[in-house]
Amino acid sequence: MKIYKLMKRNFITIREDETIDAALEKMSSMKVNGAPVVDNMGRLVGMVVKADIYRFLTTPGHIEKCPVEWVMTKKVISASVDDDLLTVARTLRENNIIAMPVLEGETVRGIISIEDILDFYINS
Repeated sequence: MKIYKLMKRNFITIREDETIDAALEKMSSMKVNGAPVVDNMGRLVGMVVKADIYRFLTTPGHIEKCPVEWVMTKKVISASVDDDLLTVARTLRENNIIAMPVLEGETVRGIISIEDILDFYINS
């Protein structure tokens, strides 16, 4: 099965120049722990997760007005819309991550998580 059939299409992206405050607010409103970071052209440039933001904010001297670019992961592990389910599951597991963006070229088309894969098998 191709991953595009399972990926979430309703997701948020965060621009690299948005503040950490804005990113946390977006993620909280959508009840997600992370989101792809895109540039002004909509291309994937990173991934930001709440845990990284919280670790950053505990360091003395850091303020909430810093850009997301300061805390995002820049080497993003991603899937392609044409990847198969087993390949994506292995990638998630081998990299010890719970979710990753799904790309078509350089454009983010969705998000796939361990929960999506488990739900597929539970509901099959």
